[in-house]
Amino acid sequence: MQFTNIIAAVIYCAVSKNDATYVLLCAGLAAAIYLIYRTSCERLEVKTREAEALARLHLATAEALATAIDAKDQTTHGHVRRVQIYAAGLGKVLRLSEAEIAALKAGALLHDVGNLAVPPHILNKPGRLSSAEFERMKIHTTVGALLLARVDFPYPVIPIVRHHHEQWNGLGYPDGLKGEQIPITARIIAVVDCFDSVREDRPFRRGMTRDEAIALLLRGSGTHFDPKLIELFMKHLPDFEAEIAARGLPQQQPATNVLEPVKLAEVDMAQTRERGCYMAYDQIKNAHREVYALYEIARTFGSSLDIDDTLTILVDKVGHVVSFDTCVVYLYDEQRGYATAAHVAGKNATLLKSKCVAPGEGVTGFAMANRSTVNQLQPSLDFGQKDSERGIKYRSMASLPLVKDELLLGAVSVYSSELDQYTDDHMRLLETVTKLASDALANSMHHAEAESNALTDVLTGLPNARYLALRFEEEASRARRTGRSFQVVMLDLDDFKIVNDTFGHKVGDKMLREMARIIQAQLREYDFLARYAGDEFVAVVQELVGSQVEELRTRIENAVSQFSLHVRADRRARVGISIGTATYGSDGETLDQLLIAADQAMYQVKFARKLEQPTGTPVPSEKLLPPQAGRPLEDPGSDLDKQDLASASVN
Repeated sequence: MQFTNIIAAVIYCAVSKNDATYVLLCAGLAAAIYLIYRTSCERLEVKTREAEALARLHLATAEALATAIDAKDQTTHGHVRRVQIYAAGLGKVLRLSEAEIAALKAGALLHDVGNLAVPPHILNKPGRLSSAEFERMKIHTTVGALLLARVDFPYPVIPIVRHHHEQWNGLGYPDGLKGEQIPITARIIAVVDCFDSVREDRPFRRGMTRDEAIALLLRGSGTHFDPKLIELFMKHLPDFEAEIAARGLPQQQPATNVLEPVKLAEVDMAQTRERGCYMAYDQIKNAHREVYALYEIARTFGSSLDIDDTLTILVDKVGHVVSFDTCVVYLYDEQRGYATAAHVAGKNATLLKSKCVAPGEGVTGFAMANRSTVNQLQPSLDFGQKDSERGIKYRSMASLPLVKDELLLGAVSVYSSELDQYTDDHMRLLETVTKLASDALANSMHHAEAESNALTDVLTGLPNARYLALRFEEEASRARRTGRSFQVVMLDLDDFKIVNDTFGHKVGDKMLREMARIIQAQLREYDFLARYAGDEFVAVVQELVGSQVEELRTRIENAVSQFSLHVRADRRARVGISIGTATYGSDGETLDQLLIAADQAMYQVKFARKLEQPTGTPVPSEKLLPPQAGRPLEDPGSDLDKQDLASASVN
C-alpha cells in the first residue's frame, strides 16, 4: 500500500510540473523504489521459508529423539504420533493459542525424554515396581525438564515435560500441583498419553481395549485427570480417531464408533512417508529389545539350580529371540555315548520326547561332535523314515552345542516350518543364549551331582542314611493318607569282620558291593534299600502281610548263603545275614522307633543262630548280648562321615 502511494505521488508531481525531464526522473525513481520493494519482499519470503523450514527441522529433530526414547521404552512408533494428534486436537477444541498448540505437538513427542535416565530393566520390568524402582522412575519428569531447559523453544514445552504426571487431586509428582495449578497443556498430555499408552502391549502387562481405556479415564476423572478435559476428549474422540486413520497411523483396537471413510490413496501416501521412520524405529527398538531380553535371560538363568527348571527357562528364552515350531534340548550322557531329548516344546513334542542322538548323527549330532553351530542344513537329516511317516517335517533348522570348559553337555536344536533359514542375527542371538544356558546348565548338573552324592553311599551306590530318613517320611505320609502300612527291614551281615581281618578291607569293600547287589535283586522295583552303617542295610518295603515277611527273609538269606567271593587261588570269602522287621503303626511311627524294633528282632535271630552253633565253636562275646539289651543304636547322622570312606566299618 505504501509503495502504491509513493508511485502515485511521483506521477502527480511529474504531471503537474509538465516537465519531460522531471517526468523521466520521477519514472526512474519509481522504478528504483519498485525494485527495492520487490527485493525486500523476496528476502522476507526467503526468511519466512527458512523460519518454516527451521521449525519443521526443529519438530523433526524432536520426533527423531522421541522415536529413539520410545524404542528404548519398548512402545510403538505410532504411540507418540497418535498422542500428538489427540493433544493438538484437544488444544484446538479448547481454542488454545498457536504457541500452546505448537507446545502440545512438541510436548507429545518429548514428554518422556527423561526416560533416558531410567534403566531399561526398570522401564520394562515384567511386574510391579518396588518403591525404590518407582522413585527412580519418577525422576524422568525433572530430568526431562532439565535436558530441555537448554533448548530455546519458542513455545512452552518444558512445563508439559515437568508436570505431565501431576494429578488433579494434588497427589501426583514431581511438585504435587493441584487442579488448575497444573498447566493446561500438561493436563491435556496426561489424559491423551494415558489413553493411548494403556492400549499398547508392554512387557509387564497386556494392552487394554478401547472401551477399557475409556473406562479407566472415566474412573480417574476428578482425581487423576481434569474432569472437563475428560468430557471434551470423549466427545471428540471419534474425530481424533478419524484423523489418525486418515494419516495411516496404526490403531491398537478398531474404534467402536463409525469412522469417516478414508481414501486409500491418502493412506498409501501417508504410509509411504512414514515407512523410512518406521524402519529406523524398528532397528532401534529391536536393539533395545535384544539388550533387555539378554539381560532377562542372564538374570533368570541364575534363579534356579534345578536341571528341569533350567531347561524350561532355556526353551522359553530361546523363544524370546527367535521363532520356532519345535525346540529340543538334548543332554549328553558320556557313559552311554549319546544324548537324549530332555525337554521338547512346540509341535511334535510328544513324538520327539526321549529321542536319542549320538555325536555325528544328523545335524544335531554333527553340532555336538564338532562343538560348533550348524545352520542351513536339511532338517530331514535329524529324522529317519519313521519320523517322516509320522508327519515330522520342517523347512529349516539350526543346532547349537551346549559346552562348558570343553565339556559337552548337549545341544539345542530349533526347527521351523515357516522360515527359509535362520539368519546370521538369529544365530548370533542363539549363540549368546546357549552360552548363558551352558553356564547355568553346568551349575545345575554340578548341584544335582552334589545333591546325589549327599544322599548316596559312595561305596555301594545305594542311598545313604540321610536319604533313608527322607524316604521314610514320604512313606509315613502315604501310610497316614491311605491307611496302608509298610515294613522297615534291618539287615546285618554275619562274620563280615572275619572277612575284613582275613582278606583286608579291599575284599571287604567288594563284599559289601556284592551284598548290596544281591539284596537289591530280591526286592521289588518300588521297594527301597539303603546302606545304613558299616555292614548294615535297611529296606523299606510296602504291604507285606503274614507269611510274606518270612518269605522275603528266607529268600534273602538263601541268596546270601549261596554266594561266595573268589579271593585268590582256591580261597573264597563268605558271609551270612541276619534280618529283623518292624511294621509302621504297630511297632512305632517314627524311623528311630522302627529301627530299634527291627534291630532287636534282628539280634534275636542272630542270638538264636549263635546258640545253635556246634559245641567248641568260639562265639565272640559281643555277639552273645541278650536280645532285650541289643546294642546302642547309632545315630544315622553320625554315620554320614563313614559313608565317605571307601572301606567298610568294622563291628
